[in-house]
Parts: sequence; C-alpha cells; structure tokens
Amino acid sequence: MVQVDTVDTGQGGAGHRDTGRGTWRAGIRRAIRIASRPGPWKRGPVLAALALLLGLLMLLHAKIPNGTGGIGSLVETFLPWFGLFVPVLLAGALWRRSASAVVALLLPVLVWLNLFGGLLGDKSHPGSDLTVVSHNVGADNPDPAGTARDLAATGADLLALEEITQQARGTYEKTLAKAYKYHTVQGTVGLWSKLPLSDIRPVDTEMDAGPLAATKPADVKLAYNRALRTTVATDHGPLAVYVAHLGSVRVTPRTGFWTDSRDRNAQALAKAVAGEKNERVVLLGDLNGTTDDRAFAGITSQLHSVQDAAGDGFGFSWPAKFPVARIDQILVHGVKPDSSWVLPATGSDHLPVAAGISW
Repeated sequence: MVQVDTVDTGQGGAGHRDTGRGTWRAGIRRAIRIASRPGPWKRGPVLAALALLLGLLMLLHAKIPNGTGGIGSLVETFLPWFGLFVPVLLAGALWRRSASAVVALLLPVLVWLNLFGGLLGDKSHPGSDLTVVSHNVGADNPDPAGTARDLAATGADLLALEEITQQARGTYEKTLAKAYKYHTVQGTVGLWSKLPLSDIRPVDTEMDAGPLAATKPADVKLAYNRALRTTVATDHGPLAVYVAHLGSVRVTPRTGFWTDSRDRNAQALAKAVAGEKNERVVLLGDLNGTTDDRAFAGITSQLHSVQDAAGDGFGFSWPAKFPVARIDQILVHGVKPDSSWVLPATGSDHLPVAAGISW
C-alpha cells in the first residue's frame, strides 16, 4: 500500500487570506494616520505666532510702554538685533515643515528691512568741505597721549572729545596743540579745531529740562559741565557746533533700564538746539543711546544722523571690543552729510566716529 501525503490547502489558503487582510488593514491605519496629521498650513502654530509677535514688536516699538523699567527704550536700543530671531524661527519652521510659520516670517522680515535695510549699503560719496570726529576718550583710558595722536592722525578739522578727566586734560591739550590751533574745554567735554572758534559757552543739560525737570532730585548739582556750544568760522560762513556727553544709563534688578539722568539731559539739549539762531548746526557727542530711542525725539526732530544719511552699515561704536550699539552720534542740520565711518579702537571703551560734511 502506498501512502500519499496530502497538503491541507484550506489551511494554507486561510493563512494567505489572513496575511492579505493584515496588510490591507495596516494600509488603512497608515492612511488614517497620514490623513489625521496636520497639513503644512496647520503645523507650527507656535512658531507662526512667535513670528507675528516679533514683527509686531519691531513695527510697534514706539508703543511699548516705558513706565516700567524703561522696557521701551531698552528694546529700541537693541532694535536692529531683533532681526537675528528671523533665521532662528526660519530654521524651526523648516524643521517642522510649517508653511504658515514661513509665511508669518514675512512680517518681521519686511518690518526689519523697512527700518534698517537702508543701512546695509554704502551711501557715502567722496568729497567734503569739513571732516569731524567725535570720541568718548574714556575716564579710565590708560594711554591718553596715544589716543590723542591717533585722533590727530585722522586729519579731522573738528575733533570733539568727551569724558576728559582733570588728570588727562593737560595730556590732550599738549599732544593736540600742534595739529589744532584752537580749542576749548568745558568741564569734561572739549572741542579742538583747525578753524577759529567764537561764542564759546557751556550748555547746562541739567536745568530747564522740560517735563522731566520734575524728576530731577533736588540735591542734584552738576559738579562739572558735560556740554558746550561754540561757533566755528568756516569759508562758507559760521557753523554752530555742540559737544555733549549725556547721563549714563544703568540696568539693575530694582530699576530695570534706568535712564532718568540721560533723558533729562536729552530734553535740555533739545531745548538748547531749538533756540539756536544759526542755520547750520552739528552735534557731536556720546548720547548714551541710539537715535531709535524715543528719548531723543526732541533732538532727532531737529537734527538728522550722518550715519543714516551717508554711512556704511550700522556704525556701532560701543563697547569697543564688541560693538553692539551706536551711542556715539554725529547729527547735523543745514549741511549735507557726505560720508560717515567708525575709526579703529583707542584706549577707550568707545570707538571714535567720523563724518564728512559739505555745504
């Protein structure tokens, strides 16, 4: 008898059918999962919201209240740097494949370009009637003589110095005497000139400070002058020149961004400039703030920045080792800015700033 083995085709067929049904069910589950995932326009809602907030913050920076810790002025001081958040958010949007976040980033990009895009190119052009330099030489400058030699080597017609100490004053006067026939020092600020000076007088930046005068402590008495005004005789007529060093700002846990002294000084200086009879005016100095800061609205409504008009880049001047803000300013009215640039570091914690102007 021959025994013939048989295969249970029914069981095998059922196995094949079960495998087919399992694959079919797995495919359905995958399709459901894919369909339930948010699309590119629904992904990254937090990133999209952050992008919009960033754009609105830069667009409406003037509306940020300044009453609590000076947050408005603090934001405006470092306003250009908020653009660095754009590539960070863009990287997150690409990683999440979020179309909504990418589109939302158009707002901060357009706002930033509107505010600062004009600073990216070189707007200077050759030729000028007068070269001016302003430098906070630093009270702790270890080499005032070297700083003076470096500044004289620029060949500037007008050289404004701020934060001149009594100990270093003689050094600056002696070192600059050969290059500059005329000079005046009023307190901690001074002006050296190759052209005759007249009508020299100090400017009291603590008195008559307008609405902010009420915030001035009763015992505040300026022990030294921090601003001056003089007339420079040029071939094109008289030029009113102001040199100023406004009050310092501080960041503390208790007060936040403290700017009371600087803001008082700014309002007093704006009032002095408003009363100027000369049609041509140059303001040189360390204002301890950027022209984006609302505290300088009274000044910037009368004078305009040479860096904005004829500079190359942002022209950051402080701190010297890693500049993050332009707080050293050259502002003008009635003359034409031709160029604006930042000079190499000296022994100060500020960088010197320079400009060429024409009639």
